[in-house]
Amino acid sequence: MPRPHGHVSQQQLAQELGISQALVSLVLNGHKEGINQKTYARVWQHALKRGYQPKGMSMTGSAQQCQVGVILRAPLQLSTPSVYFGHVHQGLHAELEKQGFTTVFIGSEDGLETEKLQRFFQSGHLLHGVVLLGEVAQPFLAKLHSFESRIVAVSARHPGICHSVVGNEPQALDMLVRHLHELGHRRIGWLGGNAGLGRHEARFSAFQAALVQAGLPFDERYVVKLQQADRSEGTEAVHMMLPHARRSDFPTAFICYNCLMAAGAVRALVHEGWQVPHDISVAGADAPPHLPFKDAPKITGAGSDPVKLGEAAARLVLASTGAADESFTDLILPAQFVAGETTGPPGDGGRNSSADGFVQSDSAARRRRQLVTAKTARPPAKTA
Repeated sequence: MPRPHGHVSQQQLAQELGISQALVSLVLNGHKEGINQKTYARVWQHALKRGYQPKGMSMTGSAQQCQVGVILRAPLQLSTPSVYFGHVHQGLHAELEKQGFTTVFIGSEDGLETEKLQRFFQSGHLLHGVVLLGEVAQPFLAKLHSFESRIVAVSARHPGICHSVVGNEPQALDMLVRHLHELGHRRIGWLGGNAGLGRHEARFSAFQAALVQAGLPFDERYVVKLQQADRSEGTEAVHMMLPHARRSDFPTAFICYNCLMAAGAVRALVHEGWQVPHDISVAGADAPPHLPFKDAPKITGAGSDPVKLGEAAARLVLASTGAADESFTDLILPAQFVAGETTGPPGDGGRNSSADGFVQSDSAARRRRQLVTAKTARPPAKTA
């Protein structure tokens, strides 16, 4: 049984851990080469728990060995938190805590210049690796890698450079398209965000592949790609689409890049007089979080659990050795489908089949024309 906190020797620690004093001495003096990473972490965790303090070293410094750095992709900041990465961080922190570790926020990608990284990763630094939340630029990753090689990227892939944990995007988009197809939808549009990032391209490609698999047409006219992916972008995307709502082939459903965009899209549609899902269905291509917005409906979505992504990232970073010959793991977590309140059969229930697929009932088509006419007929705002 461990003795109460107080002065404790390396010999005592070795006896309590059941290992040699020489191994304990190597670990507590910062030697990592040739030592199993789990053993290294176990020795430090026990030493800190027992109140061990090396000569000439403060406990603040030694405690850093039990910390994992976290970096946010640009342009995300702590002041503009991401609901998605908030859940990832929750899972990361909880899993690390089980192993006696915690997280420390290093900064955002666009605020970490070489000088700042040098201060964090001085020679002999004790941080046990870094987890990247989101896709960072290759030059930044190369710069970070020159200081610390134990890196895990979440929701991004960097083959040959670091470990990664991503969701199964093809599985998620197939779930959503099949769900809408089974409800009777034959024309589905895409409202995209974070355009240019690998995660958007993966989801958009998976969306197109799912349409092909279901035998549904892809129409470039009903695709929006925006630079960001929050509720405001969902609202903006809807306003870009509504002028085309008079067309007979206008989509009866839209899949959004994520559930935040979907929430913004639903809000905009309702504001313009549409009933969701009575007039049009909306879904999000990630696991729908609990949205703390007043009167927000539960979004239909499909994606990997962000908390589990964080937990997996924690296990990967703790197992990483940082050795030059280390093999990298590209972990893909399964998606899950969650039926919400924003998807339903097309139109108002009067469905007719044709060679071209679903055709809206006359009453649904009339309602659409009335909504669009009402919007375009509004008098211009008065100016001063």
